[in-house]
Amino acid sequence: QVQLVESGGGLVQAGGSLRLSCAASRHTITNYAMGWFRQAPGKEREFVAAINWSGTIPYYADSVKGRFIIFRENGKNTAHLQMNSLKPEDTAVYYCATSRPWAPTATLRDAYDVWGQGTQVTVSS
Repeated sequence: QVQLVESGGGLVQAGGSLRLSCAASRHTITNYAMGWFRQAPGKEREFVAAINWSGTIPYYADSVKGRFIIFRENGKNTAHLQMNSLKPEDTAVYYCATSRPWAPTATLRDAYDVWGQGTQVTVSS
């Protein structure tokens, strides 16, 4: 089974940027759609962005559209989430996720069954 490890989280001021990375191991993710979700304290885990296996079709939550960019480097078995113009409401633990080869790109949490451990993003006002 694929294993995922996120990195790149941290503390940033409002308006700043961070790039999250999701490194996959045990299997190549070339044929896997990838997703990013986040969970703030006391809230449900919510969809942020997803991208198809080839990296050509991204999907975004309305709350991050125009500010976040999801992309992947299949040659490095890695997916990324570039986060710009960060807001305090973006503060959360961010998780990358995948499911199985050739599965359709999904925005629903239940469509994913492989998750990383998460990385904390804190945006100060």
